[in-house]
Amino acid sequence: MEPARRANEEQATLWNGLGGRGWVEAQSALDRMLRPFEDLLVESVSAAAGSRVLDVGCGTGSTTLVFARLVGKKGRGVGVDISAPMLAMARERAEQERAPATFVHADAQVHAFEPASFDAIVSRFGVMFFDDSVRAFANLRRAVAPFLPNLPARDPDAPGQFAFADRSRVRRILEDSGWTGIDVVPIDVVCTLPEQDLIRYLTRVGPIGRVLQEADERTRARIMEAIRPAFAPLVDGADVRFTGACWMVGARAE
Repeated sequence: MEPARRANEEQATLWNGLGGRGWVEAQSALDRMLRPFEDLLVESVSAAAGSRVLDVGCGTGSTTLVFARLVGKKGRGVGVDISAPMLAMARERAEQERAPATFVHADAQVHAFEPASFDAIVSRFGVMFFDDSVRAFANLRRAVAPFLPNLPARDPDAPGQFAFADRSRVRRILEDSGWTGIDVVPIDVVCTLPEQDLIRYLTRVGPIGRVLQEADERTRARIMEAIRPAFAPLVDGADVRFTGACWMVGARAE
């Protein structure tokens, strides 16, 4: 029997035996102790109503129940764990709280999740027990639906705002086309945009903006909810301020 399989069996034995029963017996105290991490997880993950969230290594279901309530009946809050006794308590809690959560008894490292069936994957310390973490995260990645499945792959040499981002490529193009005295100097310029126009800018300009114009309302809302917080550090009063990094390029035609 291969080592990876033995490790999986050891984890299954632990969490379906003493480890799982011990956690169930201490569930209330453990949930109180770990609540700050649960709160941080909820704050960090975008889970709007109607979203599909998978909680990996969900244990007795505390985080699954939180996300299930957030996404509501139109969404999906699913917990997966290798421990039958812990899942039994999770299901009992969900029933008592009438939370729209479901639970799967499986090893998330190898379980055949339906491809692109979740919008987000979360875990409150449940992913520390994989014996093959690369294999596990590759398997989980297949279960996540991309926000924008039709977004073209980025080609750094294709026409666009980043086509000349590589200084050496700019110099090579000019040299190959016969220019001399080539000078490529970095310049950084502070740019501003009215904060009230930020959403309009994000949904209209660039490759993501073009795709969003053709996306349905739910997809647009999810994308904005996910990316808008990234611009918070750039907001300065009524403006959005950022540094535009460019090249000032000069050359001679001799």
